[in-house]
Amino acid sequence: RGELGISTSWFPAPVTQVIGNAFIWTVLLMTTALLVSFGIGSILGVIGAWKRGSWMDNVTPPVFVFLGSLPYFWIAPLILFAFAFNLQWFPARHAYNTDYSPEFSWPFISSVMLHMILPVLSIVIVSIGGWLLGMRNTMIAVLSEDYVTMAEAKGLDTRRVMFGYGARNALLPVLTSFGMSLGFLLSGSLFTEMIFAYPGLGYLLINSVRNLDYPLMQGLFLMITFAVLLANLLVDLAYARLDPRIRAS
Repeated sequence: RGELGISTSWFPAPVTQVIGNAFIWTVLLMTTALLVSFGIGSILGVIGAWKRGSWMDNVTPPVFVFLGSLPYFWIAPLILFAFAFNLQWFPARHAYNTDYSPEFSWPFISSVMLHMILPVLSIVIVSIGGWLLGMRNTMIAVLSEDYVTMAEAKGLDTRRVMFGYGARNALLPVLTSFGMSLGFLLSGSLFTEMIFAYPGLGYLLINSVRNLDYPLMQGLFLMITFAVLLANLLVDLAYARLDPRIRAS
């Protein structure tokens, strides 16, 4: 309970205070992992579709799909054992060094970043494959459209055609999956926060189930529900921003 910043006095802390203490850590961890995996996977998918049949297109999708099919509860402990216990390059648990107090200072920020590397890496490894395949398949369909052929016939720059005409339109279907992932990130990754003892909402949810803390569970589920609804709203607004046809209608 001390790791989560929960009061250990006789009177329990309010649910909002308990959730608020864990909310920041889950948003920091899961947003970083989601943006990194989405960015790398989407870029690899765009390049693979543009250079279809090349060595990169033949190697990267099978490799990342294979890594994504591995059980997460096997990959995360393996990363933890290799880099934290064996090589001792990174810390094994918690969100920061307990010798520091939470403050806006470089020692504390660097400690947070160092503790976040292994949890983020474990999430990115198993999720890049899905973003890569989704973006690649959509990009291949977009590249067959007439406006892409016209842009190439005009002699436009390759990067402009690939990203401005192809990737921008291929991003629309993938954006829906991104929005849903953004909504569920508030629940955290249960396995990640449990294995790395990361004091986020997922770790808090596990403890609330173990302790039969029903008010806390209700508060967490309510927050997750609102997060999914808000993510869908943001996706609809982003669609109108990215697709001029939706703005025109």
